[in-house]
Amino acid sequence: MGVPVTRQQDRALSRPRRRPLAALLAVVALLAVGVGSLLDLRPPAARPADAPADEFSAERAYRHVEVVAAQPHPAGSPANDLVREHVAGTLRGLGLTTEIQDTVAEEAGQLSGAAGGATLARVRNVVAHLPGTDSTGRVFLVAHYDSVQTSPGGNDDAAGTAAILEAARALTAGPPPRNDIVFVLTDAEEACLCGASAFAADHPLAADGGVVVNLEARGSTGPVIMFETSRDNARLVDVFGRGAPHPVGTSFAVEVYRALPNDTDFTAFLDQDFVGLNSAYIDGGAIYHTPLDTAASVDRRSLQHHGANVLGLAREFGRTDLTDLDADHDATYFPVPGGLVSYPGWLTVPLALLALVAVGALGWSTRRRGRADAGRLAAGFAVTVVPLVAAPLAAQLLWLGITTIRPGYAELLDPYRPTWYRLAVVALAAAILIAWYALLRRPVGPAALAVGGLTWLALLGVVFAVLVPGGAYLFTLPALAGALGGLVAVRARLDGPGAVVAVTTAGAVAVVVLLPTVVLLFPALGMAMGGVAALVTVLLGLAVLPVLDLLHPTAGGQRGMAALRARRLGAIPAVAAALAAVVFAGVGLAVDRFDAAHPTPTHLMYALDAGTGQARWLTREADPQPWTAGYVDAVESVDDFPGIGARELRAGPAPAADLPAPTLEVLADTTVGNQRTLRLRLTPQRPVRLTTLHVDLDTAGVSAMTVAGRPVPLGRPEHSWDLGVVFHAPPPEGVEITMTASVRPDRPVRLRAMDGSDGLDALPGFRPRPPDVGVVGSHSSELLAVARTYEL
Repeated sequence: MGVPVTRQQDRALSRPRRRPLAALLAVVALLAVGVGSLLDLRPPAARPADAPADEFSAERAYRHVEVVAAQPHPAGSPANDLVREHVAGTLRGLGLTTEIQDTVAEEAGQLSGAAGGATLARVRNVVAHLPGTDSTGRVFLVAHYDSVQTSPGGNDDAAGTAAILEAARALTAGPPPRNDIVFVLTDAEEACLCGASAFAADHPLAADGGVVVNLEARGSTGPVIMFETSRDNARLVDVFGRGAPHPVGTSFAVEVYRALPNDTDFTAFLDQDFVGLNSAYIDGGAIYHTPLDTAASVDRRSLQHHGANVLGLAREFGRTDLTDLDADHDATYFPVPGGLVSYPGWLTVPLALLALVAVGALGWSTRRRGRADAGRLAAGFAVTVVPLVAAPLAAQLLWLGITTIRPGYAELLDPYRPTWYRLAVVALAAAILIAWYALLRRPVGPAALAVGGLTWLALLGVVFAVLVPGGAYLFTLPALAGALGGLVAVRARLDGPGAVVAVTTAGAVAVVVLLPTVVLLFPALGMAMGGVAALVTVLLGLAVLPVLDLLHPTAGGQRGMAALRARRLGAIPAVAAALAAVVFAGVGLAVDRFDAAHPTPTHLMYALDAGTGQARWLTREADPQPWTAGYVDAVESVDDFPGIGARELRAGPAPAADLPAPTLEVLADTTVGNQRTLRLRLTPQRPVRLTTLHVDLDTAGVSAMTVAGRPVPLGRPEHSWDLGVVFHAPPPEGVEITMTASVRPDRPVRLRAMDGSDGLDALPGFRPRPPDVGVVGSHSSELLAVARTYEL
């Protein structure tokens, strides 16, 4: 028999109990932690030109940026020669022994030889050496000084080159390091990573390996992120945390990058068993590889971050015993205010299992204390899948709608001004999470929903610990902290100080771990994959729900009108967040319009068959922009231009220009049985960026090929014109190619020679772009290709 309840007691049970002071203090604490985490990600202020001589100064480095990024300077161009002279002259002026490594090298990286044939380049690396006093090995500071053909390369990679030149000046201004420091400014990174490949494989200073610190950029602003390492990186990460004055890096980024088919110069060094770190700043990706990547676009703070870190790492590696960098595991690491947290990778699985056990204990304790029964706990776990699926899906649908309105975004890594769109995604994810919570808080219960969210985090931690161990911390640590805080809270008075402190501390851990990830994911993946950031936003929200629940008015039993009022109050933030998402997206569309300073990206090429006199305009745009559509119409095969790297493109007829094809001279021709060996010279007849030679496999079965004296892999050709060679920055005397093939005596060998230069303005029929139409960042943008078929 129950205890009688008086009318006053019933009113007291139904009246919402508020915890304004505790709730506000908890939320303020979380906001302070969040603000601190975000502020810590900001690049440092640029140091002035009169900074002490042994310090890095972005203003001093920027003078080099202005020289290097004066104009586009792809490998082999006269502009590239000018940049090389400046870089080499600067290093020699510091008293460093400096040389030019002039050689031919093959492509490095995951795609080398994959399509049948090879990619090579003539490269001229600038190499300078600062000897150590008692060297235990060599430290290599690496950046590439070439640019793509469409861009001056202010950020990619004039900023990296300038950072190394200024770091070299600062190092020579101080005491000599213990270990050798080698400054390597590579050529032809954009073309094929061939400069780094040449140095890592063939240069005497690279013979014994060493530690590489590579500098890159894929944008114009933002913090410098250490996003790639060699394997078994635990000791390298330890040096990074000590040596970099502003260490920003995550083991999750390393895992993601290892899974992607992307390469930088760092790949060439990894191929030769070097160890090291790869860093870049990546925000502002809309200008990547475009004419807008000028010296003026470089954020001095990002340049300062680049240079201060590389100088700090050079000094730290310069004093470290480099023979003691071996480790048998990767580290798990992530940024926190004031530094970098790291722990051994072998702890990943135990911590993930511990978090899962702790969440299980929280569920058991919650049930035992009467905060939720088994049915509600199961329901809490089941319904949590709704925001985990709905928020990413909504984010992707939002971006689909935005790109339908603004189709030019499809050709950009990110919008020019993405902040409003990013806020829209976060607000949309928050709206979905808050609405879900407001609807289910009463029927399921706040305790069950909290345990359900932590269970998903813990399970994801276990999955990642097995499959993507460097990213497991994103889920394991918030789940473990949340479970421990929850265990304290369920044993305390619901609105007592112990419970408030416990859940707030757990929420703070989630904010420190997950909020920087949300912020860094947007520029890393672009708005086209905003759903990933939305998912992490929801996970962060689930981890801090117990803190936010303190703001929710509670009522004894949540009965009648009190429960209805509480639900309505909970719906207000959801509606506000949804409206904010709409407003943010609308503001983004209003402020991020295409104009002369932020042009619509377009892609156009010109292909001329000098043998037939036929020419075509070509584009990679799947849905051509209005300007591009004036040149192309239907999709056509481009097998007759195998050097372009595509099988089908949108094409349209073009007037034939009076341009010569490369010549193919037979230097020697011998046949033994059905094996024919041809020694050829391929020579462009005009200034070009690249030249190619491909074999019709229907006329010859190639068994061996040598280019410029280097045997090259034949890859896995699948189609008749797949096998061939692409040669960047060909020397004026041409390229010598020897091939051995099985042939039929009654059938000639068919070879397709092509070369490519840059710039379409002088071609007949070309209509200049309007001011608000720009060039997309592509290695084939503005390519002018001339080809001819030879039968030998």
